[in-house]
Amino acid sequence: MSHIGAEITAVAAGACEIRLPYGDHVSQQHGFFHGGIVATIADSAAGYAGFSLMPLGAGVLTVEFKINLVAPADGDLLVARGSVVRPGRTLTVTRAEVAVRKDGQERACAILQQTLMMITGRQGVIG
Repeated sequence: MSHIGAEITAVAAGACEIRLPYGDHVSQQHGFFHGGIVATIADSAAGYAGFSLMPLGAGVLTVEFKINLVAPADGDLLVARGSVVRPGRTLTVTRAEVAVRKDGQERACAILQQTLMMITGRQGVIG
């Protein structure tokens, strides 16, 4: 996250928010946030939301996600909000909604659903 300039701005049990300001290094040819960057912060926000409910010493690994890019990410800030849909002993289902902020207005640009696998012996692992 630090490589692209993203920052976790809120964490609670089963929830996480990540923000990313616009920059040329995260844009595509039309000047929008790149879809891969949108997916990256959505994956991380949902992943940390799930990770927040796992026991100390556990790690988490994304095993599957589906993302719908519902509008161009045209703006100056991306905000990904992850939440847990269904926690489980081994597999947890999460989701994230990503909004793009432009001129003070937020608009949805992506929706992600994800499956996470809890792993043991790998403290702090997310990905």
